[in-house]
Amino acid sequence: MIGKSPASQPQPLHQVYIAGMGEKRFDISIRDGRFASITEADPRRPAEPDQAARELWISPGVIDLHTHLAWTDFDHADQLKRDPHEVEVMQARAFEATLRTGVTTARDAGGIRPGTVRHIVEHYGQPLRVQTCSDMLGAADARGVQHLGRRLAEIYETGAGWVKIMATGGLGTPAEQVLEPNFSEAEFHFIVRHAHEHHKKVMVHTWGGVTVDWSIAAGVESIEHGMFLTADQAGRLAEAGVAFVPTASIYRIAADPHGVLGLPPVIRDRAARAAEAHPKALAYAMSAGVRIGFGTDYATPALHGHNLQELDVLKDYGLSWADAWRAATGTAAEILGSGGELGKIAEGYVADAILFDADPYRAQTAAELQKSIVSVMVGAG
Repeated sequence: MIGKSPASQPQPLHQVYIAGMGEKRFDISIRDGRFASITEADPRRPAEPDQAARELWISPGVIDLHTHLAWTDFDHADQLKRDPHEVEVMQARAFEATLRTGVTTARDAGGIRPGTVRHIVEHYGQPLRVQTCSDMLGAADARGVQHLGRRLAEIYETGAGWVKIMATGGLGTPAEQVLEPNFSEAEFHFIVRHAHEHHKKVMVHTWGGVTVDWSIAAGVESIEHGMFLTADQAGRLAEAGVAFVPTASIYRIAADPHGVLGLPPVIRDRAARAAEAHPKALAYAMSAGVRIGFGTDYATPALHGHNLQELDVLKDYGLSWADAWRAATGTAAEILGSGGELGKIAEGYVADAILFDADPYRAQTAAELQKSIVSVMVGAG
């Protein structure tokens, strides 16, 4: 089902609908892994033999802005008990499952390094496009700017294009402490300034509170999770152009006592609190005009390959299906800084795409959407 465009051979797609562009059909050709031409099909021309049996829709590949492809276990201590080759195979399967669900580009939010990505793409033939931050800067790194400078240099050395700041706690932090900053304001601003000076983008894990204010002031590229975002902060996020990647579905999954993660009650309770707050945060963001991006925060074999579930939760929390779909394609590409080559079916763009046998804009659920996938294509970028 997953295909990679040949280096130079033109590939035609005859009389397909472009998702979100109405009832017109198009003839599309792909060359060198990019869309070479897109022209409206002549309605008088008979359909090609392979097109006569069914209608097809094409959409850009999904972009997951927050995933953890390296994590084989929810508890990192369990992963450390595994044989390194077993971990590698499980990571390759995570790539395969992610591609199968229609995700052609991912931003890994900590755990995988560019060298590992290259190895899995080349050795296992899984052509997922991955941007990385390699490691995460968290509470253990709050040891002053000299230490942070060394840690940042280590991250840059891996070839990562992003820096991730764990600005607050998460599911492992008691509810009354989860908004407390892990870094001083000076340390936080040092990280962002240093990263931008070295041409790296910055993503910030924050559940809310003052670290959202710091993120706005520092001009980071995106905040992640943000379930305790306020209306005032949402307005300032929009003004500053800082994107919001809520990763909403993972908290509902984590809160489910019968769910696939099977977490202990104290963690489920914290996840439930987060899930309860998320709809209000998203409402503030939508009202203010904040760019909302699609990200799942999925890790482990129980979750990889189910990425489209995030669309269901975004819809439940107030986005239209079309807006959720844009959050996963065009808007996500803009947040990555790749809006000029990813996220659209357009001439010159990378031919990352999904073919469906039903209009994806008319799907009611992620499960319905998943069932309609015919193939996933990865171009050359």
